[in-house]
Amino acid sequence: MKVNNIWLLVFIGCYLTASTQNTVGTLFYDFSQTQPGYNLIYPHNQSTTYLLDNCGQIIHTWEDEGIVRPGNSVYLTNSGDLIRAKKDTQTPTDPIFAGGAGGVVERVSWENELIWSFSLNTNLERLHHDIAVLPNGNVLMIAWELKSEEEAIQAGRDPEKMAQDKLWPDQILEYDPSLNAIVWEWHAWDHLIQDFDPNKDNFGSVQDHSELIDLNWDTHDGHPDWMHANAIDYNPVLDQILLSVPYFNEIWIIDHSTTIEEAAGHTGGQWGRGGDLLFRWGNPMAYQNGDALDQQLFFQHDAEWVKPTAPIGDPDFGKISLFNNRVTEDQSTVNFIASTPDLLNFAYPKTNISQYLPESFSRTISHPENNPYAFSSGLSSAQELENGNVLILSGRFGYAYEVNNNEEIVWEYRVPIRGGDPIEQETELTANENLTFRMDRYSLSHPAFEGKDLIPQNFLELNPDPMICDLATSIFDLSTEEILIFPNPVMDYLNLSGISENSTTISIYNAMGIQVIQTKWSGQPFSIESLPSGIYFLSIKKGEAFSKFIKL
Repeated sequence: MKVNNIWLLVFIGCYLTASTQNTVGTLFYDFSQTQPGYNLIYPHNQSTTYLLDNCGQIIHTWEDEGIVRPGNSVYLTNSGDLIRAKKDTQTPTDPIFAGGAGGVVERVSWENELIWSFSLNTNLERLHHDIAVLPNGNVLMIAWELKSEEEAIQAGRDPEKMAQDKLWPDQILEYDPSLNAIVWEWHAWDHLIQDFDPNKDNFGSVQDHSELIDLNWDTHDGHPDWMHANAIDYNPVLDQILLSVPYFNEIWIIDHSTTIEEAAGHTGGQWGRGGDLLFRWGNPMAYQNGDALDQQLFFQHDAEWVKPTAPIGDPDFGKISLFNNRVTEDQSTVNFIASTPDLLNFAYPKTNISQYLPESFSRTISHPENNPYAFSSGLSSAQELENGNVLILSGRFGYAYEVNNNEEIVWEYRVPIRGGDPIEQETELTANENLTFRMDRYSLSHPAFEGKDLIPQNFLELNPDPMICDLATSIFDLSTEEILIFPNPVMDYLNLSGISENSTTISIYNAMGIQVIQTKWSGQPFSIESLPSGIYFLSIKKGEAFSKFIKL
């Protein structure tokens, strides 16, 4: 019997018991198939960022001072620093406010010490939703910028679509912390077209100029939050920016190799098109080259390059994933798009009817059991993991699940927070009580964790049920030999009895299934001083024995 098979049997016994009563925290855990790692979440209505293991135990927290809330994303750097977007809820008035509003981006150390902070929340501009951390440490930020009714109408906006006498088009700002300055920017306002009024600016046909943005495309009833960009990602191989624009039901790609001046125009940069759109996908109606049958994105979130550093020729080069929120009135899906940049002609190819390729998704994932929690009208995320599994978060229900390549569920979790406070196990949650913008899993080998204290603390939920991760191996007859570990719990040296011969291979695995020690049994105690405190599993290959011990 292989070690992994033993663990699988053990977990069957554990999760069948736990899943019948658990309502929050880890609901299901197939230890043999789940991608090991730590899950980063920044739930709404409270100010703490949590790093959790797959059991739901707290590994680390970054607490915040003051009455602040997510605004909305958070990322872990290779050094273990945290970069988060947040907002101050003590501001008496917010001239610019809509879903996803932010205002502050800051970097804090693993120890939660402030390294730098950038704020933008005025009556003219406001940060919102998402950021992207560049390889050089700079940060791309999405922000609204105010345009008056007069400016909008002069640009060609239909006055009937000015319900609040203003517009908030999106811009992208690149912040350099070392200079404490904005060093690059892109404005949607510089790339407009309209066919409403020939006597106003930007007149022309978007059908002939899909690289431009139709100023009168409106799916938000004239609300000034006209675009609502909710995700941004960066590809260092292409030097391009991916933007999710849900009110257009599209994703856009723009060139980052431009100067600020080129980004405001239509020429320049590596691809020769300035700041115009290089690629748009999901809803050809937005550039008058299709109808409702051609629409494939529906208020999508978390558009990201699956492997942004994948080199040219790699199967994952250019591949994009996203959470497609409103596919139907009660169904969300996760979709993958295989974009195909033409690096010879510096263009993204189109079909013969001028729609951008590809014609369809390369992969679609729906919840295999049609769980109603898997539908989310907003928020949410999707992440392809190192082992090929996909981690999915349905944000309005704080419900996360991981599927393998066969689209079988191997892990489930519900964020155990209501209105900002941890709740007890067995509490039933409804929609919007545990809103969570995203969940990202970082592998155990991620450089952020090198040299860090990763000893599990308590569970996030109150009155937790640890059975789902308590490998009760004693209930199984796993070997014809009785292997005794003593002392148990162990301090620094491990001694064994019951091994019939020396030179037997001994393997020790941590609680995530990662082999941490392999040695030959010499008949003498051996050191485990290098292991951090925690639960471990010892495998005797030759005798097919398996035992659990605790390192203090």
